[in-house]
Amino acid sequence: MKQLWTEVYRPKTVADYVFTDDAQKQQVESWVKEGSIPHLLLSGSPGTGKTTLAKMLMHELEVDDMDILEINASRERGIDLVRDKIVNFSSTMPFGEFKIILLDEADYLTPEAQASMRGVMEANHQTARFILTCNYPHKVIPAIHSRCQGFHIAKTDQTEFTARIAKVMIEEGIEFELDVLDNYVKATYPDLRKCLNMTQMNSSSGTLVETQTSQQGGGEFKLDVVKLFKAGELKQARQKLVDNVRPDEMEGVFRWMYDNITLWGETDEAQDEAIITIRRGLVQHVSCADPEINLSATFTELCRLNG
Repeated sequence: MKQLWTEVYRPKTVADYVFTDDAQKQQVESWVKEGSIPHLLLSGSPGTGKTTLAKMLMHELEVDDMDILEINASRERGIDLVRDKIVNFSSTMPFGEFKIILLDEADYLTPEAQASMRGVMEANHQTARFILTCNYPHKVIPAIHSRCQGFHIAKTDQTEFTARIAKVMIEEGIEFELDVLDNYVKATYPDLRKCLNMTQMNSSSGTLVETQTSQQGGGEFKLDVVKLFKAGELKQARQKLVDNVRPDEMEGVFRWMYDNITLWGETDEAQDEAIITIRRGLVQHVSCADPEINLSATFTELCRLNG
């Protein structure tokens, strides 16, 4: 069975990891040299390398597998998670220097669970370290922030993002057209993991193809939106967007529109107007009676900016 590109090309060492900030690289190198880390809160957009950095740290620090507990809080988010799993794991002695609790998407934890976890972090700080990852740090309570060293992972610019995807495909022997690759980039940026998964799924023949999401069995609809938008089929692009986005995905779509600000215009003036339009749509999304109409109107306004 062919390995996932996301695993094959996942950085394993500090030297392999692509840092956007030299100061952050130096900080990580100092932790590795010292053989220890503080409690960490890694924040950033999905797919920017938060979990990769956490796993790389555990590898570099040579933490015993028996001393690692990995949990995804988007699937287990209540106070029982803290009581039943985290307390039991962190309160026993480690095999090595310390245990590590890697809690992905900690911003999904309920406030009650976060408050309970704060006490666990304090009680077991001698023998356990917490690495929390989150997309939205403002959803993590202040008491957790104060006990962790914050570490924000900025997204790479879109040119670097495209180059990294292209490098993987070249190494895998995949043929591709730049315009087709650009569609995948704009549909997924800044989520490198999602872009790698989608391009691998649609290049099994040895060539990166443009596949309709309806053929993918409910795949990434934003790929179709980008293709229709670039072809000037704006009404169809808008319809594809509002027909496929789930209610719980809508806030993420506003963020996607912001991350891909160059779609709405190349000039600074056009992009400034696009930011204001997106901000207005997002604010109205919170209180409007029909979020679908609001999203449709926002997308229409953005299309008009593009001329």
